Amino acid sequence: MTDPACDLIIRGGRVATVSDVFEADVGISGETITAIGRGLSGAKREIDARGKFVLPGGVDTHCHIEQLSAAGIVNADTFESATTSAAFGGTTSVISFAAQHVGMSLPQVLEDYHALARKGAVIDYAFHMIIADPTKETLERDLPAMIKQGHGSIKIFMTYDRLRMDDEQLLDILIAARDGGAMFCAHAENHGIISWMVKRLLARGYTDPKYHAISHARISEAEAFNRLIGMAALVDQPIMIFHVSTAEGAKVIRQARGEGLKVFAETCPQYLFMTAQDLDKPGIEGAKWMCSPPQRGAADQEALWQALSLGDLQTVSSDHAPYRFDETGKLRAGPNPNFKQIANGLPGLELRLPLLFDAMVSKGKLGLEKFVEITATTPAKIYNLHPRKGSVAIGADADIAIWDPQRRVTVSDAMMHDLAGYTPFAGRELQGWPVMVLSRGRVIVDDDKLSATPGSGRFLARSGGEAAKPTGRLVAEMNPELNFGAKLL
Repeated sequence: MTDPACDLIIRGGRVATVSDVFEADVGISGETITAIGRGLSGAKREIDARGKFVLPGGVDTHCHIEQLSAAGIVNADTFESATTSAAFGGTTSVISFAAQHVGMSLPQVLEDYHALARKGAVIDYAFHMIIADPTKETLERDLPAMIKQGHGSIKIFMTYDRLRMDDEQLLDILIAARDGGAMFCAHAENHGIISWMVKRLLARGYTDPKYHAISHARISEAEAFNRLIGMAALVDQPIMIFHVSTAEGAKVIRQARGEGLKVFAETCPQYLFMTAQDLDKPGIEGAKWMCSPPQRGAADQEALWQALSLGDLQTVSSDHAPYRFDETGKLRAGPNPNFKQIANGLPGLELRLPLLFDAMVSKGKLGLEKFVEITATTPAKIYNLHPRKGSVAIGADADIAIWDPQRRVTVSDAMMHDLAGYTPFAGRELQGWPVMVLSRGRVIVDDDKLSATPGSGRFLARSGGEAAKPTGRLVAEMNPELNFGAKLL
């Protein structure tokens, strides 16, 4: 078969989709996949992929890059270092955050983050808008304008002193998201429970990093999920719940989805591969493993894997939030901070896919098709990047990772390409590794070398898409006693 339009053919690899694995050549013209079949010919260049998997580049829809925290700390990575790290791990698209803080103009916040990404990103990117100051101007003037400019998702926090939204503010933002057609994403934990636990632990001298896990009581997650889901159902706004960590949280989501509510949810590698015991290290060392919500137990790991298998959780993101283990990051409050003073977050962009490939494909936990589904295709669909991103398909961007399923790698701090200075997964041996990565048809990683230039990544403008559309069923309309209230909403 000849396709004279092909500039590049990836020859003889095993292509995987969410439903099938098959041997084929993949033809690329310019930035786009233009042919898939056997015996393609006529290209100017060929890549031999025999014995390897040809998979869509990963889509990581939850990562904090060059972001200012509410505490005034900028995390360790620049857009150049973070997206370089992503590329080496097989990820070709990221959605990071444009973080508004109290008193900040949302349009200016977005422009500032755009400037950073235009300067440094080596892969394609989009932004979630973090809303921390839901003024009338933000919700009625700025937010609709920013959604129309291609920022199709909003994030809020239900905890953290300087970021959390109360219930009335949540409802206002849910309505604004619904009216603008944006996806609504949330960090959902009960702030009062956490604050109460923190105060009692510190007052009794329990200050080590391991007590961070105890301070985020399990009930704080499920309670917040229930409250958020109820409010979202009241106004009929689809939601994405970030970083599910507990079996109880997964159960709440399963029930809501079973009732027909438009609830999406993700988990992260730290909850699938770590437990709270990882924070129990000598001295302050456990700070390296601190994230929010914290890691839980082995039974939670199994519950989360089951939830992924059943489709209750649809994606696995990195929640990449890198802080160095020094005075610029984790130890900003001094060499012996209490757990409340330690920045929460772990580096994870580079190892998200290798960790999942090792577990799901090499060890056979859920299989190759499911790996493609939860790391690329489904996140692209939920955030309206599909069919351009997330699949090896004709017409899609040629974002491709070629994996050697036999390659074994022992993870070390020194091999990472982010700027955190460490990885919490050091010492693990993984089987399966992305050996070549293409972004829009250009080879950006080959033989452990980067060939992309800073700023060559592009902004991915998007609307909220099909996933963000209301169901048309207000809670009030389903309850005859509340029909009048439905008209008011």
